[in-house]
Amino acid sequence: MSEYILQMKNISKSFPGVKALDNVQLNIKEGSVHALMGENGAGKSTLMKCLFGIYKMDSGEVIFNGEKVNITNPHDALKKGIAIVQQEQSPILDRSIAENIFLGKFPLKSYGFIKVVDHKKMYEQTEQLLKEVNMNFNPKVKLSSLSVSQMQSVEIAKAVSANAKLVIMDEPTSSLTENEVEGLFEIINKLKSKGVSIIYISHKMEEILKISDEVSIMRDGTYVGTWPANELTTDLIIKKMVGRELTNRFPKRENTPKEVVLEVNNFTSIDEKSFKDVSFNLRKGEILGIGGLVGAQRTELMEAIFGIRHKVSGEVIYKNEKLDIKKPRDAIKKGISLLTEDRRATGIFGVLSISDNVGIASLDKYLNLKIILDNNKLENVVSDNIKKMNIKTPSSKTQIKTLSGGNQQKVIIGRWLANSPDILILDEPTRGIDVGAKYEIYLIIAELAKQGKSIIMISSELPELIGMSDRIMVMSQGRVAGFVSDEEATQENIMTLATKYM
Repeated sequence: MSEYILQMKNISKSFPGVKALDNVQLNIKEGSVHALMGENGAGKSTLMKCLFGIYKMDSGEVIFNGEKVNITNPHDALKKGIAIVQQEQSPILDRSIAENIFLGKFPLKSYGFIKVVDHKKMYEQTEQLLKEVNMNFNPKVKLSSLSVSQMQSVEIAKAVSANAKLVIMDEPTSSLTENEVEGLFEIINKLKSKGVSIIYISHKMEEILKISDEVSIMRDGTYVGTWPANELTTDLIIKKMVGRELTNRFPKRENTPKEVVLEVNNFTSIDEKSFKDVSFNLRKGEILGIGGLVGAQRTELMEAIFGIRHKVSGEVIYKNEKLDIKKPRDAIKKGISLLTEDRRATGIFGVLSISDNVGIASLDKYLNLKIILDNNKLENVVSDNIKKMNIKTPSSKTQIKTLSGGNQQKVIIGRWLANSPDILILDEPTRGIDVGAKYEIYLIIAELAKQGKSIIMISSELPELIGMSDRIMVMSQGRVAGFVSDEEATQENIMTLATKYM
């Protein structure tokens, strides 16, 4: 019998204008953690969607548990023992943990000819499943009361409930703290000890090397190779992913920050548990990094400056003018833009085209007689953005949801650049993006600063903060814990400030 639980042979898949997969191979050993890596657009998600029955592959074969299978849809995949924990979860927040886990497969009991949900059995089974993923929760609790990491544990419990022999985890730690990541690794090792195989998709090199047994790498829709994880280093993985060595992870910053253009004084949230008495300034051509742990209220502060959230006190002074920003439109008119943290939930309009996504925040600039959209004018701006930012797409009319995460992010940056802003607030601009696409976004940010744009960049990745920032403001429990200059920027100094008020 084969040592592999899964073999994918010569898998090819094309979309109009794009060959997404070209004779890709993947072999997963039973009871192993197998990392799948590659730049955004390398074909990882497409390959998994072919395996899970979301896409129909053009050619190739899948052998699962020793048998050649034809998986026609996700329900079919689950029946065969293949489950997926998506990066972008779609839980039913207003229903209980148990109902979310057993959705579509509720245990039933009969009253004569009538069948009803056996709630007692469902809750008992849910309690047992939760124990298997180290969750001591009441199965009747609504999902809306859980944190993101706890919801993810529920998704894993859901996979276990299907008696899955293979679980696909797509960027499972993108929204987790370090402690929560360790908890997830405990669950993975527990599943592995029971003979369950894991396909682990992530861009985080340190995690990959820590949790994986083997690593497969893809590039531009093709299979590069598979290696034991203990034979790889971060530099080797990067070289195999991008096809070249990246000697410098961050571009040189050639700008010298100039006069102060923005002052935020004594900003305090209307929510007592959020940011309080925050003051800082921003200079022309400066990249101001914002550091802090999860819950430091960095995002909430920036959203308040942009007019999404309410403050109880404080002021924003921009170019010596006191601003009264009550809604995002007020900020946009003053030349302030915000790239939000979660591009899928609050950034992109998935069913709209790249062209629509770029133009949507500045349509009034492309109107004739103030009422008719000048499509040619808009299309010129979009084409210019696609070229300048190296956005990989068949056409400007392509739906943005079909692009990789890195290319989606570049489109959203293009949306704000179409407004010619002076200040760009970038909240986790490279979250869930591979090392090659990250570098391209770093180049864009550095070039904007060189042109005199002022950048505020929130990042949870300390190397990114240190490598890209002229100065770093560190927040702790909603307050400014201190500022770190370029020369003093070390992970130890930042973490010391980040835990100051805890």
